[in-house]
Amino acid sequence: MNRIAYATLAAASLLAAFPAAAVETDQQAAAPDVAGRAAATQVEDVVVTANRSAQPIERVGASVTVLTQAALENRQTTAVVELLAETPGVSYTRNGGVGTVSGLRIRGAESYHTVVLLDGVKMNDPTSTQGGYNFGNLLVGDTARIEVLRGAQSTLWGSQAIGGVVNIVTAEPTEALQGSLDAEAGARGTTYFRGGVGGAGERLNWRLAASRYSTDGFSADATGTEDDGYANTGLSGRVNLKLTDAVSLDLRSVWSDGRVDLDAWGGDARRYGNTRELAAYAGLNFDLLGGRLRNRIGHAWTDTDTQYYDPDVHVQPLTYDALGQNQRWEYQGVFAVSETLNATFGAESERSEMKVRVPDAWDPNPAFTRGKAGIDSVYGQVQWTVLDGLTLTGGLRYDDHEVYGGKALGQAAAAWALNEGDTVLRASWGQGFRAPGLYELYSNLGNLTLQPEEFDSWEIGVEQRLFDRAVVSAVYFNRQADNEIRYNSCDVGTTDPLCGGVNRWGYYKNLQKTEAQGIELIGRVDVTDRLNLSANYTWTEAQNVEGDYNGKQLTYRPEHTANLAADYAWVFGLKTGVSVRYVGERFTTANNSADLDAYTLVDIRASYPINDHLEVYGRVENLFDEEYQTILNYGTAGQGAFGGVRVRF
Repeated sequence: MNRIAYATLAAASLLAAFPAAAVETDQQAAAPDVAGRAAATQVEDVVVTANRSAQPIERVGASVTVLTQAALENRQTTAVVELLAETPGVSYTRNGGVGTVSGLRIRGAESYHTVVLLDGVKMNDPTSTQGGYNFGNLLVGDTARIEVLRGAQSTLWGSQAIGGVVNIVTAEPTEALQGSLDAEAGARGTTYFRGGVGGAGERLNWRLAASRYSTDGFSADATGTEDDGYANTGLSGRVNLKLTDAVSLDLRSVWSDGRVDLDAWGGDARRYGNTRELAAYAGLNFDLLGGRLRNRIGHAWTDTDTQYYDPDVHVQPLTYDALGQNQRWEYQGVFAVSETLNATFGAESERSEMKVRVPDAWDPNPAFTRGKAGIDSVYGQVQWTVLDGLTLTGGLRYDDHEVYGGKALGQAAAAWALNEGDTVLRASWGQGFRAPGLYELYSNLGNLTLQPEEFDSWEIGVEQRLFDRAVVSAVYFNRQADNEIRYNSCDVGTTDPLCGGVNRWGYYKNLQKTEAQGIELIGRVDVTDRLNLSANYTWTEAQNVEGDYNGKQLTYRPEHTANLAADYAWVFGLKTGVSVRYVGERFTTANNSADLDAYTLVDIRASYPINDHLEVYGRVENLFDEEYQTILNYGTAGQGAFGGVRVRF
């Protein structure tokens, strides 16, 4: 680690803190944890991801969408990636049904340019082709809250936080003993059972949860006739033990085991895959200076174990075998310098490892290809309410990658709440940096000459409250990227030295310079005390800006997306709702010579409380049985009806 960078940031923090350190104040710092009790809150106007601690949303300069537990239950959606697609600026692709490889794109960025946090643990997989997170196995489970932070956020969240950050938090108990049980069944032989129990006491908070999902599915290949099913078992748990009034211990873990049926390219097959994912966290929290300085030391661990099988290959049915692991030590502090000035700072040390092999009939037991890398980081951010309603935020980060050396990043934001908070002006600018992933460096497609990707991102927007019943907002965003890494084919007869003498069809290369810009329009209105409408529209222009495809739209980026939802609460307790999602055409080739048609999906839903502890609910997905594809030649679900019960005690 670069000692100069450490010393500079440490000195800056001390200098910022010193003038106010001697001033007596009752100011308390926010908890430095994006997955603790504050993060699991059901308050929509408080966000934790933007500053790595709880902040009122009117003080945040970046764009963020919050999905509370009430919103998650109202939508009734099973797969998290489908929930996220209803938020502004988000689209997704999926290689078939629930459980297949699923990628999330925010504001036209690549799927591996999104940082995913699950109970505070970064979930990006070192064995995936470019280090991104596969949303295929991520079901709602015991989720209590999701925050989607859009735009480059590398200062606080490091490499890969280019498109944004998705923070998923499981339920936190609020009573001495409480529990939940959800059971549903429906189309395509689908069943989903979820249960959880926990308690909150003076010293000990705990919760355990389990789930089981199963479906017969539909053909992953769009032309196939054989159903491809999926099954998933999930477990999660969290414990917070208050050792003293100023010291507490956090233990959290989420585990899932999924099996999905797969098709061959162009037809039915008996192939299947198994993926087991583990995220674990242990942290010690301690307060100093009467709560003005709150600290967290934590260790996070992720383990992603994936195998694919083809029973028709009798010599060796195993066709892919991969294990990826991340270990992350981290310290974070939040210091309430004064009532108007807060500082967030920390240090992180991450070690990633992968091993991958691809057996086949000619080499049924190949050696593993292995890779590992480490990155050490320090960061600091100051949030200052300069005057009533105006909050400025600025931060720096220094990453020291063991292969690529040091890189400094900056970020700045402003939020100005006017007219007693009815009008909020926002602006932010940030830099992004992504070092090549282990697969890009060390796999059979790897390239050790790769250089890091670099990004600059900015946005400006306004939010307006109207008549105490409506909120509307508009945001313009822009992101410029250099050195983006893409797969480069090896043509027959090429003289490329990275192709010659190597038995492979291509390799990863710094190929692209791109630019994405767009507009997000968001609105929500309480038409009456019982009728609520919400809508969002995103225009995204994501293009190559040099080379053979200069001016061409990036693949699988819809230029237009829109969502509309209407919910009505009847006098006798029934709640009904409808959601409409529109996705415009998407190009499937880099030269924009082929595309997928636009589509519109309509879902309807209803729920009815039998009493304070029991509720029945149901929904119809894809009401009009729309035929569509998110990836060329991969199947999607037709119309399906589902119903279930919720028990709370």
